[in-house]
Amino acid sequence: MDNDTTMAEGGGETTESIRKQVYEPRGRVGRRFYADVHRMANKNRKRKNDDNYHIYTVDGENFKACRITDIPAEAGDELYVDTIPVELTDEFIEVLRRGVRVFYVRRLTSFKLMYEKLGIKTNSAKNDVKVLMALETKWFREVNEDILVMRRLICAYRSLLNSRQSLMNRMRALSEVEREVLKDAIKALEEKMTTMAEIIVSEADKRIPAYNEVVRALGIEGENHLSAREALADVMLHMQRSTSYRQFRKFLGLFPGRRGVNKFYNTSARMALARLTSAVHCPEHRARDEEQLLRRIWHLKKTREKVGGAGLNSREKPLWKGRPIDKQCGICWIPAPSLSGGLSRGSS
Repeated sequence: MDNDTTMAEGGGETTESIRKQVYEPRGRVGRRFYADVHRMANKNRKRKNDDNYHIYTVDGENFKACRITDIPAEAGDELYVDTIPVELTDEFIEVLRRGVRVFYVRRLTSFKLMYEKLGIKTNSAKNDVKVLMALETKWFREVNEDILVMRRLICAYRSLLNSRQSLMNRMRALSEVEREVLKDAIKALEEKMTTMAEIIVSEADKRIPAYNEVVRALGIEGENHLSAREALADVMLHMQRSTSYRQFRKFLGLFPGRRGVNKFYNTSARMALARLTSAVHCPEHRARDEEQLLRRIWHLKKTREKVGGAGLNSREKPLWKGRPIDKQCGICWIPAPSLSGGLSRGSS
């Protein structure tokens, strides 16, 4: 079986024959496809079982696919998946360009609850599809090409950032002579991070609404604020997933915790907000400063949406309400932390 063939369960049917089987009985109407995505489905393996393919269903019948693009969804159809791996971004973009609407599960923890509700005790690809079909549409979030492209770029930047931080931590445990060995590797990573940050900022100008207006309002223009603009792109990309400020604040963990209870939030997005606050405010800041900056960004974005893209005036209220403007830690032009030190570690 080659990787361009989609097989129906129990036989070897081509993608075209499955497309006829799906659409001919009822004509060309919008259909819903539910797919359990497997990261290793595109890999050539000697032995493959059902869990090594993308398993999808339409009208209650299951099929196997080696690639997401093999799913015979067309314009007007909807594709519901459990997750969208970064390595499969190109395939999902190709599906989106067909005119297919793509949705993914907002919280994978809902899978466990639905497994218990349906009384399913074994985890498998087919059972995952059953759970997907049982979930309400409110548990899914729609994505577009802009979100997928920006997410892939930001994940690459986080990987470089984590590698640099790992080398920095190891270098502290070495002697002065041994540290020189790692300095060249760290310098090479910093150059790649700068290149990747420039790409992210360039794409964010085109793909993230109100990004340019927020950059001007926060005063992070110029070469010295490249890392700050990258962090802003990371934060604003996550901001598109929320419809209320309270919901987004909770997503970042900006809420009081309780003793003995773990806080669950997106650590990578919170680290991006911390890097941005360090650049706009000062390196030594509090969670309250992060929340004030986040509220400011949220207000700027919503104002931009209300005026319909007319732009915002960069001379607005001070970013830090109630704090005096002074030279040390007020509203002034503080350069972003350089790539040679001071960046917080972000997780992917």
